[in-house]
Amino acid sequence: MLKTFGLRGREVAITVYGPRGTRALLEALGVVVGRVAYPLEVVELGPDESVALGDYRIETFAVAHRTTAVGYALREDERPGRFDVSAADALGVASGPLRGALQRGEGVTLQDGRVVRPADVLGAPRRGRTVVITGDTAPAASVVEAAAGADVLVHEATFLADERARAKETGHSTAAEAALVAREADVGLLALTHLSARYPPSDVAAESRQLFPRTVVPRDFDLLLVPLPERGEPRLVGRGARRGRVTEDVGSGA
Repeated sequence: MLKTFGLRGREVAITVYGPRGTRALLEALGVVVGRVAYPLEVVELGPDESVALGDYRIETFAVAHRTTAVGYALREDERPGRFDVSAADALGVASGPLRGALQRGEGVTLQDGRVVRPADVLGAPRRGRTVVITGDTAPAASVVEAAAGADVLVHEATFLADERARAKETGHSTAAEAALVAREADVGLLALTHLSARYPPSDVAAESRQLFPRTVVPRDFDLLLVPLPERGEPRLVGRGARRGRVTEDVGSGA
């Protein structure tokens, strides 16, 4: 990807975030990537760090693997509560910029000198969405903590229960163990990845669903839709990426 950007004449800077060792890895790949004309920065992250990106942030958390690794939690910022039009009308707040300011969380002063606060016209704050991605890991309390109440947990499931000892030896998880993590964290949807080619995806899903029914096993070109909490539950759209842009309204993103 970095080399392709260079060949296409990219000039905009790129920042690559990753666990300890990312810088050494990219330096080792320099013989393949070659020199690039755009600025390239590497930021290495340990557990319990955060990167703010617009209206969401990415938080790292510890995982249990044989090599240096971290998991990532994408957390959308809390959103203002619903705007109460009736309350605004009763207070004499006219439609237009004043209502917009209140929706942004700013107090406004009316022509008669009265001050209207956001709390006067807004409902309770609404939570944003959370998607947690473990990467390679054995079952871990740190994953449960990071994923608590998440809309989606993307958890590895390299083995099935018949290879539980092998999973423990190699720092991986079985489908059943991933399901137990999802159940304890009370997530909305569990998406299993990093499957061994020895197992049919249907077998992996079946093992997990015995313990956590809300399990999916995405395939190439599938989409996971994550609506705003008040607009429905997360769901898998098979081959959704091949159908073009999804028109269903899922809020500000998916």
